[in-house]
Amino acid sequence: MLSEDTNDEDVSLFDAEEDAGKRSKKSSIKHPVASFFHLFFRACAILVYLLCEIFSRSFIACMVTIILLLSCDFWTVKNITGRLMVGLRWWNQVDDDGRSHWVFESRKGSGKQQASDSESRIFWLGLIVCPVLWVIFAFSTLFSFKIKWMPVVIMGLVLQGANLYGYVRCKVGGKTSLKNMATNYFGRQFLKQALSKEEES
Repeated sequence: MLSEDTNDEDVSLFDAEEDAGKRSKKSSIKHPVASFFHLFFRACAILVYLLCEIFSRSFIACMVTIILLLSCDFWTVKNITGRLMVGLRWWNQVDDDGRSHWVFESRKGSGKQQASDSESRIFWLGLIVCPVLWVIFAFSTLFSFKIKWMPVVIMGLVLQGANLYGYVRCKVGGKTSLKNMATNYFGRQFLKQALSKEEES
């Protein structure tokens, strides 16, 4: 598998409290248009899903609108906002033998190329919260027996979940497994809590 180990310090996903001491980065938003569109298509797809039955009787029009918004969001996040806001990108590459390889990259650099804290927070918040909402929508669709909406919800979950998975792999490195990352994170949190309790007594 062709992948680059690109665990970089310029993006904070789980280590926000550890990065709090590294305030050399500006907290201003350098790419306001990219930040806007990072959240715009996601929020619009969710709002159309929630409100379309109120404003329109046509299921097909609602479904097409939601899928177009989700597709625009997928393309925008994968190709533009991930690269500009946090310096991460991922893609699939097919070699001459016809084998597919996933490539995960992270920008290494400092100075003006470095991502701001504000953009990083906006990026990761939008990237994590929206797939969680689509999971909730999937369960509500099942339990309310609105099965006709299930393909739309699955499409939202797949497109936004694919971006989340790709960018988490970029953040932790292409060769690091997500299970190891989660184990290390929770181990560090447990150790911090144990040490803080020990210092208090």
